Amino acid sequence: MTFSIAARCPKTGALGIGIATSSPAVGSRCVHVMHGIGVIAHQATPEPRLARLGMRMLEMGYRAPKVLKELVDGDADIEYRQIAVIDTMGHAVARTGANNRDHASHLVGEGFVALGNLLEGRHVVQAIHDAYLASAEQAFEERLMRAIEAGRDVGGQYPEGQTSAALLVYKDQAVAHVDLRVDHSMEPIAELRRLLDWFEPLLPFYAERCNNPRIARHKDWLKAHGIERQFGQVPPHIAAARARGEGPAR
Repeated sequence: MTFSIAARCPKTGALGIGIATSSPAVGSRCVHVMHGIGVIAHQATPEPRLARLGMRMLEMGYRAPKVLKELVDGDADIEYRQIAVIDTMGHAVARTGANNRDHASHLVGEGFVALGNLLEGRHVVQAIHDAYLASAEQAFEERLMRAIEAGRDVGGQYPEGQTSAALLVYKDQAVAHVDLRVDHSMEPIAELRRLLDWFEPLLPFYAERCNNPRIARHKDWLKAHGIERQFGQVPPHIAAARARGEGPAR
């Protein structure tokens, strides 16, 4: 029910996943990334506890092929799962279980894996793979985004379509560089694109704020950089009450 791109950036060492699926809240189940540790995409019939076990093995220094072997050997239901594992050295491996619903497959590249199940056809995984390669000059998060957009644009999960999507990237700190989710939408990849484009100018701000609490407030920082963004507003009935000198509703 899912297609994704899991990767390690060869330029920066950043780690990340872009993913979309026909069910809600995919970011809560299938996305596992740790700074300086690795990436595991665990989908089709995901078992988050197994993915966390794999992440612990990566944290202990095991390479991706060994981690995948241990997950396969220790899981009686492995044929219902689809897994990609990438370590910090860029070793990338994947497995598509025999009981994944057609079409299901994966393609392993240098430091990345394109994978999916319940797809319109093999060409969806190929499009994800090719789009990632073709965007090598772009920022890492943009490459992941373009990859899942390409999967959607050639058919994605036809005829079900997509309901949720997520993008998670760790770069040079132990806090996420990008962590965006669309848990329910009629077109989650388009909504994820909107969120990424809106949020992108703030990426350096939040990266700096982790280490510099004296940095200007996000709205002031944007203004100083000549960037305009619209933010949420006080609901009209609350604003009207305040204008009349009334306190907040109890």
